[in-house]
Amino acid sequence: MTALGAFEQAFVASLFADEFAGGAAPDWARQPGFAVYRNTVHKGCIDALEANFPAVARLVGRDWLRAAAARHLGEHPPRDACLLHYGEGFADTLADLAGDTLPYLPGVATLDRLWTASHTAADAPVLPADALAGLPPEALAGLRLPPHPATRWHASDTLPLHSIWSANRSGDAAALAALEAVEWAGEATLLTRPIGEVIWQPLPVGGCVFLDACARGDSLGEAAAAALDTHPDTELAALLARLLQARAFTTSIGSPP
Repeated sequence: MTALGAFEQAFVASLFADEFAGGAAPDWARQPGFAVYRNTVHKGCIDALEANFPAVARLVGRDWLRAAAARHLGEHPPRDACLLHYGEGFADTLADLAGDTLPYLPGVATLDRLWTASHTAADAPVLPADALAGLPPEALAGLRLPPHPATRWHASDTLPLHSIWSANRSGDAAALAALEAVEWAGEATLLTRPIGEVIWQPLPVGGCVFLDACARGDSLGEAAAAALDTHPDTELAALLARLLQARAFTTSIGSPP
């Protein structure tokens, strides 16, 4: 490693070190200017987490969120210069901090994270909603439909995550008020980006199993069987229609070999 490379590594490590033991700190890290720069970097990372997890921030409040973000930063400094991507593992940090008090908080953080992933995903052609019209059942069952790169999904078998996350992400007053009467049951969320904006909607919980199978490369028949095996009440025709209307798939359609 070059001298410059060694200095860069030491500089970054010093930015995120809690404190130096004894005389271990290099001379430049003891300068007042470095402390100012370090504080600025920390604030920028905490600001990024607050911006990247707006539903979490609305649920717990700004002060609690920023304290949790500081805790996360100490254990998981960013690995990407683009702080829009910062937040990997934040749901786990929140799970440790919230415990059983807010059991839905890690799931809400996961959905905030998936929104960012959908927003920043690669572009790709979208499968038109009528692309499968007229296909006989046996041909339909043999198709393999890969999810669009921007399509994301997440489910909880026990928590109304979609209702909680959607209301807090949008900040809609009516949706927030409706949370008082929400049924405490499992929900799933589908996120797509058919044009340029991330759109989300509720999804049957079995739909996530279906999409997991599609992402593995299974045929539609195999994906349907997997969904019914875990969630027998899944209405497959309605599910596929919803996914096609949401533009959840890309255009590369393939039949099994």
